Amino acid sequence: MPYNESAIDILEKLEGVEAHSLKPLQRVLLITDGTLTEILEAFFLERIRLIKISQQTISATVAHMQLAPNPEEVLLERKIILQGMKSNRNYVYAESVIAIERFDPPFRDKLLNSDISLGRLWVEHKLETHKELLEVRCQPANNLSQYFECKDPSLLLARTYCVFSAAKPVMVISEYFPVE
Repeated sequence: MPYNESAIDILEKLEGVEAHSLKPLQRVLLITDGTLTEILEAFFLERIRLIKISQQTISATVAHMQLAPNPEEVLLERKIILQGMKSNRNYVYAESVIAIERFDPPFRDKLLNSDISLGRLWVEHKLETHKELLEVRCQPANNLSQYFECKDPSLLLARTYCVFSAAKPVMVISEYFPVE
């Protein structure tokens, strides 16, 4: 989120849904620079687990310019769900592209081989980060409806942001959650 944009400015950019019609939690999830895992646990009073749907290394392309990749840099493409441990409810679906070579080996190993959320990894490894909100939107669920208790024509709220560490872009994350 640019420094001069308020939460209201950002929410007013949503197309297809009026910001005042959203629940407070939905508005918070759209604009927060905090950790979704912690916010969801506090709101629902339920531990949240990360479920990896897919994870693969890819070569950087022009589509990854937000990360300013080096030629032939290896990136991690990851798709996950944040799910309630008691309810088994899927709260968030997320897709990330991560410049894994920019992290130290212990962080990289945990990222690749554990089911710990990014926010918790940042805290565990004392990684200083800054998030720049790139976009908030409302969109049809389409193929993501399978991860939520919604029908295909339902809408999802989404946000995309770039994460910086040591003033360098290290990941781009898109998160999706139901409007209902």
